[in-house]
Amino acid sequence: MDLFEYQARDLFEKYGVPVLPGIVADTPEEVRAAAEKLGGVTVVKAQVKIGGRGKAGGVKVAKTADDAFAAAQSILGLDIKGHVVKRVMVAGGARIDREFYFSVLLDRANRSYLSLTSYEGGMEIEQLAVERPDALARVEVVPGQGIDLAKAEEIARAAKFPEELIAKVAPVLVTLYDVYTGEDATLVEVNPLVLTEEGDIVALDGKVSLDENAGFRHPEHAALEDKDAADPLEAKAKENDLNYVKLDGEVGIIGNGAGLVMSTLDVVAYAGERHGGVKPANFLDIGGGASAQVMANGLDVILGDEQVKSVFVNVFGGITACDAVANGILQALEILGDSATKPLVVRLDGNKVEEGRAILEAAANPLITLAATMDEGADKAAALAAA
Repeated sequence: MDLFEYQARDLFEKYGVPVLPGIVADTPEEVRAAAEKLGGVTVVKAQVKIGGRGKAGGVKVAKTADDAFAAAQSILGLDIKGHVVKRVMVAGGARIDREFYFSVLLDRANRSYLSLTSYEGGMEIEQLAVERPDALARVEVVPGQGIDLAKAEEIARAAKFPEELIAKVAPVLVTLYDVYTGEDATLVEVNPLVLTEEGDIVALDGKVSLDENAGFRHPEHAALEDKDAADPLEAKAKENDLNYVKLDGEVGIIGNGAGLVMSTLDVVAYAGERHGGVKPANFLDIGGGASAQVMANGLDVILGDEQVKSVFVNVFGGITACDAVANGILQALEILGDSATKPLVVRLDGNKVEEGRAILEAAANPLITLAATMDEGADKAAALAAA
């Protein structure tokens, strides 16, 4: 889960990372009041989860409260790469002497953590990595050891910080790592981390991504979710504990097990090339329990997608046998009633597959078409979607 900048700032402040004061506002009037409260020069910053805000006009310096009001009028409602600005943060101004970059992130390829640090911050890190890779220090952080003061000094030296700055920067890097581990984050980034003219180290802009799989340890993270931006179908699926991701296609997909569902996506995409270019409409893994209610919840989500023209149910019976899955599908259609109008192609395999197929054949539901193999099912579902 990616956080807004103001949420990252609040987390930094909670752990003791030096930050400037910031006030969230939703209207120009609230921005004016925030600027008056902070006093002096302020910065009005669009709160969107995308880079390039400054170049798009989403960050403006305001010398007065009236300037802040005018800045808010131009920023609120602004479309930045498809993200409409609904909220801004009014931050205190800083007199910057030097900008740096620091991040710590999950390095999945090496099953470790990685710190990226540069004595040259303020620019897009991707651009720096391409144009001047030598200016970006990459230092492995061993999870069991983390970043203590000695490790932070090692990181700063690798990034070519002058010795006189290392003593100031290192404690901040340690605290940022505390944010990373304490909140079960997969990314903590500060760009820029600055040295002010007064000689202070301050985190001016932060990005934080939280590991949603660790949510059970952090019930407070639920309040950080951006419910306004959530796709309504994905939100409904989440309420029912379904692993669902909406895609831009016409064939709805239900399967049990992430590997099987991913394979089904590929097979449907391939079959769709033969039927007018139809594509998978979603990823939906109902897990190990294909009960009637779970199946009904899954179908309810998929059928709520207006783009869906057909549904491919691809289930391998294991602990939940195919006869139970078949009964679940029929009961799900009964539960949904008149809202179930789109054709279903069902492919069953595994434990009690013959019994499951017999149950569906005996039901003779006009919405259900059986398929013996995954390829056959994908082809039939694609053909129905293209019809």
